[in-house]
Amino acid sequence: MLKPLPDYPWDQMVPFATQARQHPDGIVDLSIGSPVDATPDVVQQALRTSSDAHAYPQTVGTPALQQAIIDWYARRRGVTGLQPKNVLPTIGSKELVALMPFMLGLGEGDTIVHPLAAYPTYAIGAAIAGAVALACEDPAEWPESTRLIWLNSPGNPDGRVLRVDELRAAVARARELDAVIVSDECYAELGWDAPWDSEPIPSILDPRVIEGDRRNIVAIYSLSKQSNMAGYRAAFAAGCGGVLGRLLTVRKHAGLMLPAPLQAAMIAALDDDEHVAVQKERYRARRVLLRPALEQAGFRIDRSEAGLYLWATEGRPAWESIERLAALGLLAGPGPFYGDVYPEHVRFSLTATDERIAAAASRLHHRPE
Repeated sequence: MLKPLPDYPWDQMVPFATQARQHPDGIVDLSIGSPVDATPDVVQQALRTSSDAHAYPQTVGTPALQQAIIDWYARRRGVTGLQPKNVLPTIGSKELVALMPFMLGLGEGDTIVHPLAAYPTYAIGAAIAGAVALACEDPAEWPESTRLIWLNSPGNPDGRVLRVDELRAAVARARELDAVIVSDECYAELGWDAPWDSEPIPSILDPRVIEGDRRNIVAIYSLSKQSNMAGYRAAFAAGCGGVLGRLLTVRKHAGLMLPAPLQAAMIAALDDDEHVAVQKERYRARRVLLRPALEQAGFRIDRSEAGLYLWATEGRPAWESIERLAALGLLAGPGPFYGDVYPEHVRFSLTATDERIAAAASRLHHRPE
């Protein structure tokens, strides 16, 4: 049974956005991680050349898209041995996160575990299915009623990366519980601090984690950030053929299929690594400018070793920080939007233009005490 859903949290930001827009130099919106850079030409061209899409698309994805996902996992994530039954395209990752508990048949009496600082849709998915959401990162404390476990590495909002040993411990506990475990890895190409500045961020499907057994293990990924394709709603899942088979059956009946031109665009994005490296350098330059400005302004940056955000606190309630930032024409994301554990944190996104990031850094440097 669908549980009552909370009001959309970002509606609370309207008065702060209004205040920030009154700044003489305009607002700098660092609140929501929506890409501002152009979608790569190779992707746009693939979309244009595939616009004659008169037939219904395949829910499972074209063979070419399935192979592109398989090849990408082997090349970029070190995940080998995937077959077409082990991959599934989705209409963005948010709908998959929100609907997965329902599609897996979870409901009353079932517990869905998610990180302490968490993307809110994990809990919304539990509410849609009528299950209970539990914020808990210690596998030993996951209750026997746990049926679905969400990991997020690199984390949103905190940028935390789970090491191979942490992933192995989570998988081991999931197996004890006979629970499905899903790792949301949408920021995996954006590693910043050592060792993730030189080593690939591990996937839950890494051979060192699963030891040849991917049963009940799923990873999800999105092209929104690495390829500036948020408007395309292009994502995919990989892992356990049994779990993905269940999702596929539901999606076929519900008509949840990715449009054919977008499938072609996904192939182009997955096959081209150059544009990903270019985009990562854009984000790196913005991060190098914004981080020291925040620290000079009195913020402490926690975690944030990877991903698209800086997770920061100045040791005061988050809403006070949001108000003080709005007076500078800056908009950030309040920590309470991501759970009850971090009431003094705010999230700064790197998804603003170079000019706006520079403006933010300048305002922070000259921030009055």
